[in-house]
Amino acid sequence: MPRTLALSFVLAALLATGAQAQGLSPTEQRIADEVKAWQPDAIKLLERSARINSGSFNLAGVRATGEVFRQELDALGFKTVWIDMPRAMGRAGHLVANRMGKQGKRLLLLGHLDTVFEPDAPAPLWERVSETTARGQGVADMKGGNVVAIAALRALHRAGALENTTITVVFTGDEEEAGYPREVSRRDLIALAKLSDVALGFEGAVTGPDGQPMATVGRRATAFFDLDVKGRQGHSQGVFGPAGYGAVYEAARILDGFRQQVVEPGLSFNPGLILGGTEVTLDEANAKGTAAGKTNVVANTVTVRGDLRYLDYAQRDRAHARMREIVAHSLPGASATISFRDSYPPMAVTPGNLQLLALYSQASLDAGLGAVGAVPATMRGAGDIQFVAPIVDSLDGLGASGGAAHSPDEHVDLASLERSAIRAALLMYRLTR
Repeated sequence: MPRTLALSFVLAALLATGAQAQGLSPTEQRIADEVKAWQPDAIKLLERSARINSGSFNLAGVRATGEVFRQELDALGFKTVWIDMPRAMGRAGHLVANRMGKQGKRLLLLGHLDTVFEPDAPAPLWERVSETTARGQGVADMKGGNVVAIAALRALHRAGALENTTITVVFTGDEEEAGYPREVSRRDLIALAKLSDVALGFEGAVTGPDGQPMATVGRRATAFFDLDVKGRQGHSQGVFGPAGYGAVYEAARILDGFRQQVVEPGLSFNPGLILGGTEVTLDEANAKGTAAGKTNVVANTVTVRGDLRYLDYAQRDRAHARMREIVAHSLPGASATISFRDSYPPMAVTPGNLQLLALYSQASLDAGLGAVGAVPATMRGAGDIQFVAPIVDSLDGLGASGGAAHSPDEHVDLASLERSAIRAALLMYRLTR
């Protein structure tokens, strides 16, 4: 039985066991009540953080946003520290908070402080649209998620349920544009994962077509491919003869070969940048370049840069092998080379992740908020949780609901702050008993 099919049966069985609400204990009811009572302040905290521009390259803004959340964590008894990144990396660093105990699972909570909106972005910092909706920079991705984590932790604190627990919070400062080398920018996150049992990510929650809340048990890896093509330059009258087909026809053959022959569920590849002609220059750092040529000259150079997304390393290896095979069968008068670069590792769908989803769904049912389903891995982009998922059982998408992320119309459902915080607080409470 294919692994993905087998795991779907595991998921169905796990969720079936929690099909009925069991209700909340007195302590759990108090936790839920504390979340509800703090909802107006949660919205104020979101507004306060959103009014600070924290684009990934606005280092001062990222640090200022971190300070807003650091004050909240300090007040809950966490020990907080700011971890700087090397100056040459051009990233602000990460906020880490921790409290130590001996009870239950050791939890790692993940958020990020940066957004895709740099200071010159044409998007409002904060705008209240209605009683239940606000739009602004990063309100859904993911300052809303950070607020959900704080609201959940605060409710646990108020109910006396943080005592003797081990919980580490990491709010990274460069999730949207992770610094290179990744071995440095994610070193501390990975080290903390090795000291934890469970990772919970507070990226934005997803709602299914039927309105059902959904969480993330898997994400595809992100990687890159570099395709460089050479052809024999010559007069265009001989393009199908002595001069050969040239670099542009060769690049077209290869890319269409990828499209038609490298086909698997969950696998995708996108040639996002292509330059071709007799003179090509590429600015790798800024993903742009120039190209020049003449219609009566067979082009000698094509440069292609693209992204590659896969479910697991076995799928990656199959794709690499087939793509190399297609590249190798060059047209007359042309040649090409392809290379691959990994970026974010895959978050594989594992039985442990599915068990966390079942526990999360049960907590939601018990709180009267309905069952929680699983988001298909192909519906999520890259996230920090992918660096820790190979180490610990992981669940993501516990944050606020919203829409139009990464656009001037990004918005958040303010009521979802309360719902998500209740679910997260109950899950954390049960994991740490």
